[in-house]
Amino acid sequence: MQDGMKKWMQLPRDVLVGHDVIYDIKDVCRDLKMGKDPLIVTGCTTKKIAGDIVFDQLSDCGQNVRMVVSAEASMDEVDRIKAEALEHNSSYLLGVGSGKSIDVAKLAATQLDVPFMSVPTAASHDGIVSSRASIRCNGKTSSIEANAPMAVVADTAVISKAPYRLLAAGCGDIISNYTAVRDWELAHRLTNEPFSEYAAALSRMTAKILIDSADSIKPDLESSVRMVVKALVSSGVAMSIAGSSRPASGSEHMFSHALDMVSPRHALHGEQCGVGTIMMMYLHGGDWKKIKECLEVIGAPTTAEQLGIEDRYILEALLVAHTIRPERYTILGTGLTPAAAEKVARITKVIS
Repeated sequence: MQDGMKKWMQLPRDVLVGHDVIYDIKDVCRDLKMGKDPLIVTGCTTKKIAGDIVFDQLSDCGQNVRMVVSAEASMDEVDRIKAEALEHNSSYLLGVGSGKSIDVAKLAATQLDVPFMSVPTAASHDGIVSSRASIRCNGKTSSIEANAPMAVVADTAVISKAPYRLLAAGCGDIISNYTAVRDWELAHRLTNEPFSEYAAALSRMTAKILIDSADSIKPDLESSVRMVVKALVSSGVAMSIAGSSRPASGSEHMFSHALDMVSPRHALHGEQCGVGTIMMMYLHGGDWKKIKECLEVIGAPTTAEQLGIEDRYILEALLVAHTIRPERYTILGTGLTPAAAEKVARITKVIS
């Protein structure tokens, strides 16, 4: 939040990353004086994986816990969770899940003006710690400003049991920081958009560490999970410092959102952002081959076929991506021509 020279940064107060830290959740709540009436928001699958554990841990220390299962990240669901929290006078909300539950709980807590805690069960994107919530409304997914979590409890033992595809998608989301920062720098030069060197440096460093360590990101390794979670936390902190999603969301995210809009089939958000980063890095004149090689080493998709999406939707998304957030200047400018869109997709071998 900015006003002239005044700026507020929202950062998590407690961040726990490690083996079995989910069992320390009651200590975190006590440390932060969160209150005695929590509402846990979780999914059908994640309830069994972690939701029930959190419920038992908080109940055992005398808290009056309630739990709701949320199936989708929509405004209707946010309103339902708010009504549940108001009915039972919930003192704080916990999002326990791989993404949707966290986004719903985060926005509901923000609108209710109560604290929120993030307990991820997968490391698939930086929403686990950011001050943004990805919510579907009127058939369109929007990134909505929200309060950052008061605490993040990321249990690497839990997260390492999630499908490896989710971790690889998280890597795609982190690597996309490279083109996001380039877009931000471009907007700063061409439109005088405010720019934070510190936030940009943190975002770039996060992506570089992951790329340099790509060959150590492997399935069933808690060390891989720890590295990716820490990188996702750093990305979220960079966004909080910037006061916007600029350090971690640019033309590659616009491409992903456009793909969601035009294609009947979708891949994971981080997977689509990774493929978008390859093409946007080409447009920036950067080393797109290194990005592609890194994603291949990690085991993330680098082509339309691997995404499970037809070539024509990739091209269509490239043509409309600049309209997703028209106020946000990126390398896409006022849009690509059909010939330019086909050229970038073919040169980078995203389409065959």
